[in-house]
Amino acid sequence: LVSPADAIQVIPTTDRAAVPALLSLTDDVDLCMPRGGEGLIRAVAECSKVPVIKHYKGVCHVYVDKDADLEMAVQIAVNSKTQRPGVCNAMETLLIDQRVAESFLPKLALELSAKGVAVKGDERVRSVLTPLIESKKLDLQLDEATEEDWHAEYLDLILSIRVVEDLQQAIDHINTYGSGHSDCIVSKNESTAQQFMRDVDASAVYWNASTRFTDGAEFGMGAEIGISTDKIGARGPMGLEELTSYKWLCFGTGQVR
Repeated sequence: LVSPADAIQVIPTTDRAAVPALLSLTDDVDLCMPRGGEGLIRAVAECSKVPVIKHYKGVCHVYVDKDADLEMAVQIAVNSKTQRPGVCNAMETLLIDQRVAESFLPKLALELSAKGVAVKGDERVRSVLTPLIESKKLDLQLDEATEEDWHAEYLDLILSIRVVEDLQQAIDHINTYGSGHSDCIVSKNESTAQQFMRDVDASAVYWNASTRFTDGAEFGMGAEIGISTDKIGARGPMGLEELTSYKWLCFGTGQVR
């Protein structure tokens, strides 16, 4: 066994050629957990000969249901986007049920404006907010959302917003464009929330809580080790326990097979 005194903590080189060399040491390295941008993580996953636990990016969503407490929805959306926008569990796309869009969007936009958030909205979003901007009732940067925006991890004070027909369209959008990281529904309807939590394909799914809680320390796992969106092995936030393996100790009295 390798003791802590024998462990390597730092490899003192900036030569990128050292990375594939390290990741080829299958007899010495059991696991790689890359931390950094999507480009780095993809490069590591493609060249590594040792197992890699990873998430490529965090395209996290909040869905405001037709039965949502709208004041709560504003608080959750603003926190998910602005509390720390440069991290992987920050919201990047907000989905709003069409039946509450006209009442919810102006309230939300005022809060986003106060936080300096730029919005990229679909046609319905722009139809609600543009008159408020033109009448000087709202100071907000509003642009048209493109297909690329639904895939985007901004890591900045930028938010894509789409109005959806219903719960199913919200789920379909998330499963099409999401990264499997963290997604949230705001709703007072338990059956709706349960359907969302069952059908959304993500490592962490929230009902009436900010996506910003996806973190090993927040989940009671101790120090944050990483977050995985893989489906084999650890999934979601990870602590030290998630990095442990098994040894089976079998005590016999002469049994044979």
